[in-house]
Amino acid sequence: MELRAFRYLKAVVEAGSFSAAAARLGMNSSNLTRQISSLEDELGLTLLERSRSGIRLTSGGAAVMVEVRRMLNDLDAVAKTARENGVGTRGEFRLGLRIPPVGDRLRMLLRQWRLEYPDVSITVHELPDYELSNAIYRRTLDVAFFAAYGVYPDLATALLVRERIFAALPQDHRLAIQETVGWRDLRDQAILVQDWEDSHATREFYASLIGIGLPLRSHPASKQSVLALVAAGFGLTLVLESQAQVAVPGVVYREILEGNANIDIVLAWSPEAEDATVGCFVSFMRDHARSSGAGG
Repeated sequence: MELRAFRYLKAVVEAGSFSAAAARLGMNSSNLTRQISSLEDELGLTLLERSRSGIRLTSGGAAVMVEVRRMLNDLDAVAKTARENGVGTRGEFRLGLRIPPVGDRLRMLLRQWRLEYPDVSITVHELPDYELSNAIYRRTLDVAFFAAYGVYPDLATALLVRERIFAALPQDHRLAIQETVGWRDLRDQAILVQDWEDSHATREFYASLIGIGLPLRSHPASKQSVLALVAAGFGLTLVLESQAQVAVPGVVYREILEGNANIDIVLAWSPEAEDATVGCFVSFMRDHARSSGAGG
């Protein structure tokens, strides 16, 4: 038996007659009558009583219609879900982070996405750079926010924001009395770096900015833990402008007044990704970042 026969049955019951249902369906009344008769033959049950005044369900037909309506509603829900997921308005994806999106521009981009796509859920995974890129290659993550000083040749990327770099200092440090600092001010300081055994991208980036041969001290730890060491007087570290907006007891932030004291934050994803929700998120973030002046 065919699904359309059940849809025809539902249409006849709701219209109250074959002629009215046929008009709504845009088909011949006699053809519609044959379709319902064939369905009754296949079911071995008379579904409708015909009369000059119209039709009515038999007791068996009424019982069948309960299940028909449930089945058709479920199929409509499946089709609706497929359509929504097909255009990215419903679903879920996994977002990798190296740097928490606490800055105004990234936060507002995510907020706008949430307002426009409330039925899409995001699961956040915070990992080191090399683990993020590997996770996208393995497809255990769908997209990620990266600091653009890393190299990810097999990933597609789009610039989201450009952030200034600040120095994070103990509040009693001699440089804390200055309103701004330069790279020269930091070259004799102990610089604390988030650094992992399998990835030295951050360490190399610091060295490219401040200079070779610095006393860089690596810590495979969160930025919050590194800032706790700064507060305790173990050294200095570098932070983004957005990170400098978060108060940490015992730490002060000073902008680094140098032309190259900035970091681009990019969105990265696999160019082979075919998930509609991921594609929708990528397009949204890329287009909104452009319209809001990314890199400014």
